[in-house]
Amino acid sequence: MNIESHNTTHNSKNVVVLALCQALFFSGRTLTFFAASLVAIAMLGDNLTLVTAPVTMMLVGTSAGTLPAAYLMRAWGRKWGFAFGSAFGCLGALMAAQAVAMDSFILFNIGLLISGVYGGFAQQYRFAAAEVAPKHLKEKNVSIVIALSVLGAFVGPETALLAKNWITDVPFQGAFLMLAAFNALSGVIILAAEMPKLTQQEFDDPGRPLLIIMASPTFIIALIAALFGYVVMNFLMVVTPVTMETIKTVVFSHENIKLVIQWHVVGMFLPGFLTGHLIKKFGVVRIIATGAAILLSSVLVALSGLTFMHFLVALILLGVGWNFTFTGATILVTEVHSPAERAKVQGTNDFLLFTGLAISSLMAGSVYHYFGWDWVNYAMLPVILTILLSALWLRSVRRKEQALAQAT
Repeated sequence: MNIESHNTTHNSKNVVVLALCQALFFSGRTLTFFAASLVAIAMLGDNLTLVTAPVTMMLVGTSAGTLPAAYLMRAWGRKWGFAFGSAFGCLGALMAAQAVAMDSFILFNIGLLISGVYGGFAQQYRFAAAEVAPKHLKEKNVSIVIALSVLGAFVGPETALLAKNWITDVPFQGAFLMLAAFNALSGVIILAAEMPKLTQQEFDDPGRPLLIIMASPTFIIALIAALFGYVVMNFLMVVTPVTMETIKTVVFSHENIKLVIQWHVVGMFLPGFLTGHLIKKFGVVRIIATGAAILLSSVLVALSGLTFMHFLVALILLGVGWNFTFTGATILVTEVHSPAERAKVQGTNDFLLFTGLAISSLMAGSVYHYFGWDWVNYAMLPVILTILLSALWLRSVRRKEQALAQAT
């Protein structure tokens, strides 16, 4: 076997392993998004101010896990870092399952906080996919790993409903026991990956100061596209099941809610099989700008009615818009760091991303409780506009840099 064939086989194996782990991770995430809000409604009664608190605590855990994940992987290597994160997530899910049985809202939140720490590790699957790829396959690797999360659209919500009263008599306790199983399984599968550690030279090299890297236009726009795209997606997604469950004018079944969440996740990840190709063809900045336009269309659909089809179409568009902005942002992050710098750059990027996301998740519940569904959507309009304008600004910066390079 020649070197090129070996590298292709090696890359394919790693992509399959990372994609399977990503699929399991997002199956757990969609299960949590679907079940946690319904558990919270049952626990809280009429006062729904804190109805998004469990999802928020999961995101707080993810935020808290990002920097430790990046630095543990720098020291231990990707494989053992991922395995450690999976074990931590399993522990938190078991605690959440016990909290459901005890009807303890506080313990439930603590369990999801601990389980959420695994997310800080799992968010690195996409970066690992870029690192193990030959240069010409980087965009394809990233988009495929993100895309296989589409399995979570069906596995997560279906598992939540199947296990609702299947494993135990306590509603949804079984769902969180299955979450623990998903997390544990990903920790086993990742052991099949072959991802080299940093060389000693790379490990010893401190790289450029973080503030210098963060000041680059590419990093700034990568963070804006990822954070604001995620905020829009998260704001609407976490409130949608609550809206459909509690709205007075229309009665939606759990099956209706499940279908909306499922097809939303399909919208989030199915385009990933093409996003890498589109970025190659049209450029990353155009794809981010297109994603912002699709997010805007989602909000407009959501504001136009409260039928099942309005929720379904709005959430599908929301997922597609997120895919374009998030995949584009991931590619931009990989452009700004060297191997020696990747831990601090990727860790800081994800820490800022999920800290903002956790704050927005808690805000979503308050905005919904005090102002209603329409204002949840109105609040996202300036956020979407910021993504679009920032992408256009980066396009202008890059054109000027290209013209200057050609002139010299």
